[in-house]
Amino acid sequence: MAGQSLRRSAWVPLLLRLLLAGIAACEASPADDGAGPGGRGPRGRARGDAGADEAVPRHDSSYGTFAGEFYDLRYLSEEGYPFPTAPPVDPFAKIKVEDCGRTKGCFRYGKPGCNAETCDYFLSYRMIGADVEFELSADTDGWVAVGFSSDKKMGGDDVMACVHDDNGRVRIQHFYNVGQWAKEVQRNPARDEEGVFENNRVTCRFKRPVNVPRDETIVDLHLSWYYLFAWGPAIQGSITRHDIDSPPASERVVSIYKYEDIFMPSAAYQTFSSPFCLLLIVALTFYLLMGTP
Repeated sequence: MAGQSLRRSAWVPLLLRLLLAGIAACEASPADDGAGPGGRGPRGRARGDAGADEAVPRHDSSYGTFAGEFYDLRYLSEEGYPFPTAPPVDPFAKIKVEDCGRTKGCFRYGKPGCNAETCDYFLSYRMIGADVEFELSADTDGWVAVGFSSDKKMGGDDVMACVHDDNGRVRIQHFYNVGQWAKEVQRNPARDEEGVFENNRVTCRFKRPVNVPRDETIVDLHLSWYYLFAWGPAIQGSITRHDIDSPPASERVVSIYKYEDIFMPSAAYQTFSSPFCLLLIVALTFYLLMGTP
């Protein structure tokens, strides 16, 4: 029994030392972690220092921050797999001249047999529901337009123009001819607009409603009008005078419900189409073949 008492008395000092060491460690840990008032943090700054708190960036663990940081990453993983990107914008669909006279009406001005990519000027129209879709194209780096007129003269006309600006865009604008001057009108009936500038040509496509509320600058397309065709240069996105002094126009009023494919030779191809010129050529040919008496 005496031996057991001696062994217990030997363990008591050791247990007391371990207990005191544990208490000391618990008292020191708040100061070391910077949790207590006036303590020092892991970066050696005073926890009570507001300026130091602002200097150290903090991480926001909210979902919005997580999503933003996730999508800011360039790759999904270290293997380098890129994030899927938005699909490219559909390219401008080419104008189908084979539909001219069948499912849409067309006007071609230029070389005989030309199409939407080679004519000096091209226009098509077709009904789509309560709208009329127009396609315009011209050999210019500025603008191409169509005017709806009660006569063949410029003045008091509703005009839709596709304008190529300095940023490379093609915008659809609405004008009203005041005499020989085209005034831009803020109310624009065009929608579903698209345009492109390629191969030194301005080409566009847009829709506008057949019937519109009464407005002197916007005509009702269910009525028949003369169509005025024009194109020319632009300066900083603003149209200037058309390329030719006497722009072509439709020979008669146009109905959007009647699809025709009409060709108009440009000035360079009109010389030999004149009846007088043809008669002169026949006379000269006969003279050369028969010889002088």
